[in-house]
Amino acid sequence: ALAQAVDYASAGTVEFIVDADKKFYFLEMNTRLQVEHPVTEWITGLDLVREQVHIAAGEPLSFTQEDVRFRGHAIEFRVNAEDPSQGFLPAAGYVTAVHFPQGPGVRNDAGFYAGYEIPTIYDPLLAKLIVWAGDRPQCLARARRAIHEYSIKGIRHNLPFHLWTVHQPDFVAGDYDTHFIDRTFTPESLAPGETEEDLARVAAAIRAYRERDHLAVNEAKLHPNWKWIARRDGMEGG
Repeated sequence: ALAQAVDYASAGTVEFIVDADKKFYFLEMNTRLQVEHPVTEWITGLDLVREQVHIAAGEPLSFTQEDVRFRGHAIEFRVNAEDPSQGFLPAAGYVTAVHFPQGPGVRNDAGFYAGYEIPTIYDPLLAKLIVWAGDRPQCLARARRAIHEYSIKGIRHNLPFHLWTVHQPDFVAGDYDTHFIDRTFTPESLAPGETEEDLARVAAAIRAYRERDHLAVNEAKLHPNWKWIARRDGMEGG
């Protein structure tokens, strides 16, 4: 009715908010596809971008409301160049390496690559990771695997926050609201993961140092007088 009142013809997104009493309140209408439109595409099997193009060409929708059927569960994660430990501030820099997750029920809508420069004057959105499965528990399991597999090097990003989120009991149970982050998340929430990564780097460095030291000791045992011989040969050659 709202679109008809303004004679609007194209794809559009109407946003509502729901309060604790399950009452709906209108927020806004976006005259475009929403960023999360892949969620709708996953659970309906519709290609909304194609439908939008067909409408712009003067063609009718290829389906009716009665044709729309929902199946499974989908979740979208906005992958942003921002630092969750610093209040989600945008993080500029260069992407040195990237690996996208793959597999059934995993979709990557990405616009960056290794060598890409993250500017400071635009939206920090890098990509969207969308996962689908038959139900919410399976979808969450697939999301955890996909986020674990996702790798971005060279910049700060919010994948650690997403990984933290999909392990939170309230989120897993679907019992959350718009105050979820303020109520449950602190910068220290991500500290264990960062500490483990730092420990892994330290352990690798110690191992490399010990292997090098061990090699030097073995060489000294095989040639206990090598320094003296080298000095003697040097003096004789001089």
